[in-house]
Amino acid sequence: MDKYVYSLEHKTDLLPCLTNIKKFINSVKEFFFPNFFTCQNEANNPLEKARDVLKIEIDKVFKLTNDNRDVDSLVEKIMNSIVELIPVIKSDLKSFYEGDPAAEDYVEIIITYPGFKALVTYRVAHILYQNQIRYLPRMLSEIAHSQTGIDIHPGANIGQSFFIDHGTGIVIGETSIIGDNVRIYQGVTIGALSLENGHALKGIKRHPTIGNNVIIYANASILGGDTIIGDNTIIGGNVFITKSVPDNHMVAFNNSDKLIVKKR
Repeated sequence: MDKYVYSLEHKTDLLPCLTNIKKFINSVKEFFFPNFFTCQNEANNPLEKARDVLKIEIDKVFKLTNDNRDVDSLVEKIMNSIVELIPVIKSDLKSFYEGDPAAEDYVEIIITYPGFKALVTYRVAHILYQNQIRYLPRMLSEIAHSQTGIDIHPGANIGQSFFIDHGTGIVIGETSIIGDNVRIYQGVTIGALSLENGHALKGIKRHPTIGNNVIIYANASILGGDTIIGDNTIIGGNVFITKSVPDNHMVAFNNSDKLIVKKR
């Protein structure tokens, strides 16, 4: 490790800048929701600002990691993908409003809901992850994690109309697959089983697959890459699941604290 760190000493000027990454995601949010994240339209053409900052940071990362891809064309591809997120972000916003009777309006969700903040950042980070940009996607996810208490790995695949209620303590692992119209509550873990082999498991599916129209209540833990939660299934609070559940089922504790799996 000491030798590795020493070998990077002459490249520290190429390390990504956290301040710039924050500027990037804030500019993207301002593009999605004009005047929501700046005062009196301070951000002049936020998409251009986001593009300029991203180009600087990707250029540094590529020099640091000896990546020979063309930065300009890749940045344009990423920015086009971000623009294409607009209908997905709108579907997420609608699911938050329709799923929470406490929501006064869309404005309240955009500026105050931690789950929505974390989800928007995840959507952007996932694009960078898909384009094999190192460091920056995780930096984005950790910005959201520190702000919201919600830890979504940028590698996770999450469908449309995803609703996170409350959100604190949620963990969604790198190889998770989540379908459309899924709702999860605080403290939920969609994670891996004990990783005895550690880094040797990189590239292997370690996290569950969640079907469409699934509800996962507070503090449930669903673990393992072979675990599949079927469509239209309800997972009750505080349960621990390491085996698959069929479509249209419910998993919960009964009055005797016995875990039951039954057809809905």
